[in-house]
Amino acid sequence: MILPDFPWPEDVNCAITVCDAEGVILYMNARAREVFASHGDLIGKNLFDCHSPQSCDKIRHMLATGESNSYTISKNGLRKMIYQTPWRVDGRIAGMVEISMVIPDEMPHYVRS
Repeated sequence: MILPDFPWPEDVNCAITVCDAEGVILYMNARAREVFASHGDLIGKNLFDCHSPQSCDKIRHMLATGESNSYTISKNGLRKMIYQTPWRVDGRIAGMVEISMVIPDEMPHYVRS
């Protein structure tokens, strides 16, 4: 059972950002706030204002269709995996969550059945 007041997202070792269906940032955990500290407080800002047109199109598509998106990047000498997925309330898309985590250059891959 997950308790509503259990603050697990705040202290995990990945950046978690949550926006609403219009792209307004509702929540950033401690790691996300640290990663984007140079941009100031982003809570209440619209993420469409700080993304490329191509990225905005992808985000709008996810919000419209419910599809998820994942990819890797290299930034400041670190390799990261980005996972973006819509979140829902009563079955309706209410926004999107992005999880960004540092990953090693080489990772084991397992096939399980």
